[in-house]
Amino acid sequence: MNHSALIAMSGGVDSAVAALLTQRSGIDCAGATMVLFGDDFKELCLRSLGLPQLDMPFYTFDFREYFTKHVIEPFIGEYNNARTPNPCVVCNRHLKFGAFLDKAVELGKDCVVTGHYAQIECDTSGRYLLKKGIDDNKDQSYVLYTLTQEQLARIRFPLGSLTKTEVREIAQEAGLPNAQGKDSQDICFIPDGDYAGFIIRHTGKTPNKGRFVDTNGNDLGENKGLLHYTVGQRRGLGLSMPHPPYVTRLCAESNTVVVGKNEQLYSTAFEAKNINLIPFDKLDTPIKAQVKIRYKDPGHTATVRQTDADTLFIEFDEPQRAITKGQSAVIYDGDMVLGGGVIS
Repeated sequence: MNHSALIAMSGGVDSAVAALLTQRSGIDCAGATMVLFGDDFKELCLRSLGLPQLDMPFYTFDFREYFTKHVIEPFIGEYNNARTPNPCVVCNRHLKFGAFLDKAVELGKDCVVTGHYAQIECDTSGRYLLKKGIDDNKDQSYVLYTLTQEQLARIRFPLGSLTKTEVREIAQEAGLPNAQGKDSQDICFIPDGDYAGFIIRHTGKTPNKGRFVDTNGNDLGENKGLLHYTVGQRRGLGLSMPHPPYVTRLCAESNTVVVGKNEQLYSTAFEAKNINLIPFDKLDTPIKAQVKIRYKDPGHTATVRQTDADTLFIEFDEPQRAITKGQSAVIYDGDMVLGGGVIS
């Protein structure tokens, strides 16, 4: 039984309702906001946390330096190496359930509560399991696959058994001013979605231009720099070809963007590194499972083998489009997350 909780507050309806439900369960609550970047963001958080309906102590943690080191700089490094990362996965691992959880322990709290749409259960052996939230449209289990047993033991997701509509209704009934607030979109530190522009502004460096080539190596013209492209992209290439051109590969070594036909984007097998497994410590034998290769991917049947301590070999039954280096592959058995890794 947890008797005290630190609640991660973003200013949105989800974290507010998570706080409200935790209070109603009789747990002693405190709220905290993480300042991750920019003074404007800090002021926004502090203003939005002024909710008289939530009578609890509040803390502000300045994690800007930590966020830059563990999320922004690796994000830029991945793009500069022609990979397409998912910074939300990294932020959950290092910030929300890393540094924030450490702060909770320092304050003597038993657990951390967030507004994520996912569920945590404990099996008969005492092992913690991560499962999808019941609202398929809001499920966030994909970005939580890195959670360890130690972390899962000290995390609570009150919204996992609710739909977004139900969450808004609870907020409305409680008189929370953010009950109908807009959902956050895209990457929080790049709200305009211009990843290349953000990287150029942050580093002060303009990417070197390179060349477009087709799958046979024929030169097709100049590209703007690898930052501006991702595998599967069609728009914005500025190429005239007999067929619609798609980015099929990014080559950091030669600074080239390989383009081809849509059907050339399909492949069957890949490796994933930096793996984390949840219901077990390792895969002793190959398994059949559903694998998602991006956040909104519905998942597809694949055979998953563990080839060494930190590598999975995943082979789909049917070819999948645009398997992209740097994205996360997350493995499911029904609604249970088995684990995952970074596509390498």
